[in-house]
Amino acid sequence: MKLEDCKLGGTHLKSSDFEKCKVLTTEWKPNLGYAWDDGVAIGRYLAELKEGKIIARVCHECHRIMIPPRMFCELCFRATDEWAYVQDTGVVNTFSIAYVNWDASRRSAKEGPLIPAVIEIDGATKGMGILHMLEEVEPDDVKIGMKVRAVWKKPEDRTGAITDILYFKPIRAAAPKKAAAGRKR
Repeated sequence: MKLEDCKLGGTHLKSSDFEKCKVLTTEWKPNLGYAWDDGVAIGRYLAELKEGKIIARVCHECHRIMIPPRMFCELCFRATDEWAYVQDTGVVNTFSIAYVNWDASRRSAKEGPLIPAVIEIDGATKGMGILHMLEEVEPDDVKIGMKVRAVWKKPEDRTGAITDILYFKPIRAAAPKKAAAGRKR
């Protein structure tokens, strides 16, 4: 069907109709203020971050420990059962090396790239984790499965936000101890 074959009805407007005030218009300036209710699970999660702890929810039906926590298990279709603290360590599940800031501006060579990563948190079910930044590591040294630890803001600077964790940094393996001289093997 062609557009000209459509009979939409109504009155066709011309720009002169607006100029001669045949059409009433009003200027609308919307109030774009908003509020966000974080809910029970995320509210507790953020409160625990302010205390320097990471908390998850446990589902006894599917035996998962979920982070970020949720009050309802999307696999079992039932309420989750209890809270569980997890570690502030984990492994890199995936990552990106970004030369563009969040506002789409280019990063300078001096700044170096951003390294956002999904961190599977120790103590949570495999595949459960959070998106955060990696630092104190060269981009070429980042590997899937690399062990990392959270670097927290000072307690007095925390606000109850995911940014209370400044970033994650690699957990360096301890250097092997050298055998004592003259020791029999």
